[in-house]
Amino acid sequence: MKIVAFAGGVGGAKLADGLYQALAPEDLTIVVNTGDDFEHLGLTICPDLDTVCYTLAGLANPETGWGRAGDTWKALEALAAVGGPDWFRLGDKDLGAHLERSRRLAAGDPLSAITRDFCVAWDIGCVVLPMSDQPVRTIVESDEGDLAFQEYFVRRRFEPVVRGFRFQGAEAAPPAPGVLDAIAEAELVVFCPSNPWVSIAPILAVPGMREALTEKAVIAVSPIVGGAALKGPAAKIYQELGIEPSALAVAEHYRGLVQGCVIGNQDAAQAGAIEALGIMPLVTDSIMRDKAGRLRLAREVLDFGQGLRKS
Repeated sequence: MKIVAFAGGVGGAKLADGLYQALAPEDLTIVVNTGDDFEHLGLTICPDLDTVCYTLAGLANPETGWGRAGDTWKALEALAAVGGPDWFRLGDKDLGAHLERSRRLAAGDPLSAITRDFCVAWDIGCVVLPMSDQPVRTIVESDEGDLAFQEYFVRRRFEPVVRGFRFQGAEAAPPAPGVLDAIAEAELVVFCPSNPWVSIAPILAVPGMREALTEKAVIAVSPIVGGAALKGPAAKIYQELGIEPSALAVAEHYRGLVQGCVIGNQDAAQAGAIEALGIMPLVTDSIMRDKAGRLRLAREVLDFGQGLRKS
């Protein structure tokens, strides 16, 4: 079964890894959010692309879910010693990828080609694509004014109150080569348990993306479990936008796009309300505690998708 997964962040990377374990590599394409990308220290940093790729390659830091396992911080320490900005944690191994990506971008290579070559180097067998080769930047509209996403998320630790989001440059950013073809061939599209507002929404903002999903079987996996986000500010964002954070709120967020929604056992009482939206719920243990848990959930998602397609 050909699958396309939309992913960003640690939760998205975990399910992407589960799908990678469950499927033949040629049957999986992962489309990754690049709205989090930014320029720092003269380098182009792609946090979601790197988190997904490091996770698939078995290189991710198991404690944080992002960055490289066994990394050191000598360059960052030297930078801080001479007064440089050290608020964004770039490990020494991690820095190597940023240096090479930035060098190739400056030489005119597209991000999708660079990502493909990184996947080859890291022995990743499935296709990983940025949502676009053109820059898209997530801007957080907050009570303190507009903030670049990493300024809000990392430097300010998502403390400012969110009023909304916009995706700067999205209207002029066509899907990366291969994205629309992969969706056209897919039998199922999975929205991984990534933040709906800042990981999945930027992908959907790319021209042609929503239209490509028409007539496709699409499943969303809720990143909100028991009214809370397992990681990151998703629940806080819902609250600040005047929406009670819940699996039901996630289903409502994706209404009109998805036919199925995977929710945690803790949210079983919301299944009826989700079904009333015209979205079929799957209630299960949606928390991926380890690599086996990622595979288990991925298999359940795939079986759920098969059932939706047949119905």
